[in-house]
Amino acid sequence: MAALLRERLWRGLLTMHVAPRPDDEIVDVGCGTGSLAVLLHRVEPRARIIGVDPDPDVLAIARHKADTAATTGTAVEWRVGMGDELAGVLGAGSVDTAVSSLVLHQCPMDTKRAILASMHTVLRPGGRLVIADYGLQRTRTMRLAFHLVQLADGTEDTRPNAEGVLPRLISEAGFSGVREAEVVSTLSGSISVYVARRA
Repeated sequence: MAALLRERLWRGLLTMHVAPRPDDEIVDVGCGTGSLAVLLHRVEPRARIIGVDPDPDVLAIARHKADTAATTGTAVEWRVGMGDELAGVLGAGSVDTAVSSLVLHQCPMDTKRAILASMHTVLRPGGRLVIADYGLQRTRTMRLAFHLVQLADGTEDTRPNAEGVLPRLISEAGFSGVREAEVVSTLSGSISVYVARRA
C-alpha cells in the first residue's frame, strides 16, 4: 500500500522541506504509527521530535517502531493528545516546526480549522508549518483516483481538500508565505506538500 501511495517520495519531500536542524523542536501532529517522526529523527538525531496522537494503542506501535529503528541521539517523545488541543499538550510557542501528514483530509471543516489554529499556537514566531495531505485534484485521472480515499474516509470531509481548500485554511489560521511546494501523483490521488510560516 505504501508503494501505491508513493509514500517514500512524498515523505522524503516533506522531510526535505522540514530540514531539521540540531536543537530544533518539531511536533508531528496526528503522528499515527510514527513513520514520519522516526524519519525526522533519523535525519537529525539531535533534534527533539514529539509525536502527538489521540490513540494510545497507535502510539504503542510508534514506540516499538522507534525502538526497532535503533536511532541514536535524543529519543522521539510520544504524547497522547488531540490535534486541536496542542497548547495543552505542548504549551504555546514551544516548537520550531509543526508537521502533519494525511490527517486533515479526514476531518470536518471545523476540525481542519481547529487543528491548523492549534499548530499556529504552539509554533514560535518564525516557526515553520509543513503539511503533506491530499490537495487540489487537478486532473480527471487524479479526481477518479481520489474516489478511493472518499470511499474510505467519506465524501463530505474529503471534498474540500480535493477542491483545494487547504492553502486558504492555512492562511486563515494566521500563517504567512503559504505555498504548495510539491505535488505527488499517487494511485489514490495527488498528495501536496504545503509550507508556511508563523509570523
